[in-house]
Amino acid sequence: MQELVIKGPGKINGTIEISGSKNASLPILISTVLSKGSCVIGNVPNLRDTKFLISILSNLGCKVNFKNNVVAIHNSTISKKVADYDYVRQMRASIVLLGPIIARYPSFKIALPGGCAIGTRSIDLHLDALKKMGVQIKILNGYVVASRKIKRLNAINHRFSKISVGATQNIIMAATLANGISILKNCAIEPEVMDLISFLMKCGSKITVNQRTIKIIGSENLNLSNHEIIPDRIEAGSYILAAMATKGKITIKNFLIEHLEEPIKIFKKMGLKIKKIDTNEYLFSCNAIKPINLIQTKEYPGFPTDLQAQLITIFLKNGNKSKIKENIFENRFIHVPELKRFGADITLNSNTVIVNKVKELNGAEVMATDLRGSFSLIIAALLSKGETTISRIYHLDRGYEDFDLKLKQCGVNIKRKK
Repeated sequence: MQELVIKGPGKINGTIEISGSKNASLPILISTVLSKGSCVIGNVPNLRDTKFLISILSNLGCKVNFKNNVVAIHNSTISKKVADYDYVRQMRASIVLLGPIIARYPSFKIALPGGCAIGTRSIDLHLDALKKMGVQIKILNGYVVASRKIKRLNAINHRFSKISVGATQNIIMAATLANGISILKNCAIEPEVMDLISFLMKCGSKITVNQRTIKIIGSENLNLSNHEIIPDRIEAGSYILAAMATKGKITIKNFLIEHLEEPIKIFKKMGLKIKKIDTNEYLFSCNAIKPINLIQTKEYPGFPTDLQAQLITIFLKNGNKSKIKENIFENRFIHVPELKRFGADITLNSNTVIVNKVKELNGAEVMATDLRGSFSLIIAALLSKGETTISRIYHLDRGYEDFDLKLKQCGVNIKRKK
């Protein structure tokens, strides 16, 4: 199993080009099962998760070629109507296969998904909506077994009981082939959701968005179209926070700054300085951190839960007493015990973390626990004296393309060991 060795303290200084969005790539690649035909999807990050998904699609019978961040897909029919446990157990997003496949085919069986252990993330939101659309669902031997007797799914007027990116994406895809007009309320409106909608509209779907209400006019058929994935806002935010924590300077290319509008406002209050260099290219620097008493994660456009772990590290050696409240997932502080191994003074109280500034952090042997929490360990290592070893870095490989190479070119003393 591979691990990282980082020698600190270190500072981020250099240029990083942001990869395509993982969280946009996965549902867009999945949505290609809605139709026969071929398409090319560009700016797809070369990640553990994208490669897993391509394996799943290939196993189902799709013809997929992935090279140089471009995915070429040809779909005729899904020859296999089962997504096996061995394929889907390591990727939560696999459940999003259910909506588009059951919209096109009368039956499908998929293993209950896996992924990061950051909360229950119940699939009930997905299943409840699909049942309203006429899908019969059973949970049997660790699988979701879905079937429909009607020719096409029913259009629905449905309000999600909770805002969910995955459920929103799943039901939008199902609704594109439904019979009639679907109205979905209390939807997620993240840029990744909007990118999926953009792709589906290129394929012929008729979709309109009004705040958190999405209207989909169902079609009998779609036609696959080429598409370019948006840049990964979470990757960009992670590197910005790393530069802030180490009081460094970083130029970020291929970054749609409007996708992090609210977090950037908070970062600027904390001391972040921004200079626009060119189209989608910015210079970020930070000489001193100003404390903010409380920051809370919220659904988009609020502060992303996917940047919460990285944000905590900002306060390990800055400010006096800072609070970060997690409102999205109930178990997203599993990185905190690992941060304590560096000497961090952190108290966990229900869904709130209290961080007290310490004068010194020291390198340690730590273990990556989940995708975003893993990046917080990298930042902590850069703030620490001595050598840090991070094990289980496959978590990082799930969501940060070439992260070690990108950090190395910014002056970080980082080495990947087998």
